[in-house]
Amino acid sequence: MMTNTITEAAYSTPTMSSREIAELTGKRHDHVVRDIEKMLTDVGEGLPKFGDTYINEQNGQEYRCYNLPKNLTLNLVTGYRADMRLKIIDRWLELEARPQPKHEIPQTLHEALRLAADTEEKRIAAEAKVVALTPKAEALDRISVADGSYGLYEAAKILQIGPKKFVQWMASNGWVYKRTGSKTWLARQEKINAGYLWHKVRAYTDSNGEEKTRDDVRVLPKGLTKLAQVIPGAAIDPYLAPEDVPPFPPAPARTR
Repeated sequence: MMTNTITEAAYSTPTMSSREIAELTGKRHDHVVRDIEKMLTDVGEGLPKFGDTYINEQNGQEYRCYNLPKNLTLNLVTGYRADMRLKIIDRWLELEARPQPKHEIPQTLHEALRLAADTEEKRIAAEAKVVALTPKAEALDRISVADGSYGLYEAAKILQIGPKKFVQWMASNGWVYKRTGSKTWLARQEKINAGYLWHKVRAYTDSNGEEKTRDDVRVLPKGLTKLAQVIPGAAIDPYLAPEDVPPFPPAPARTR
């Protein structure tokens, strides 16, 4: 079921929401938002101009989204796969072919001024919400990689617990381990199978100048949710939590 359709405010250009673009293309919404923000910056457009917000039904949190006119929508998906582009184009053609609702035309100067004032108030309110949510987005972008996973220290920051305490808990409770003689943490296979952790291969140069690779443990959004429930004192920071991770209250302290 589509989360949104092309919308049209009175006397404005029809737009398509970032949520519908994500649904049509199968991409994560936060990745679509990231693509939109880069595109708008590249073409010299202001983010608040197209910004909006919505409430996530799962966690009740407010997140930003964007409503793009047709030209910017097609510009966005130029870099997407051909099958994704076709779905967006077909959707635009489908919705444009539908009869558009007729807007009541103001009959007096007072009605016209009232309509203009209402439209401006809504625009200012929408821009204010987008601006308010931007710091969270920028902070999350700094610690997240493109695949949506997090390193152990970044995950500890989101869970609002000390990195050393976090890693010690992970090791003591069967989430990560080290091979004999190794300094690198590895994820337990059962946690990988459960979708909580995974390994990201990273290239590096050792002290002898040789190129080598190693596995870095990454925490997936599903793993953040689970850890917030089971680690005593952990609580997901709502300003850093990824969109698909609901915030949880601190886990109760264990009794001995």
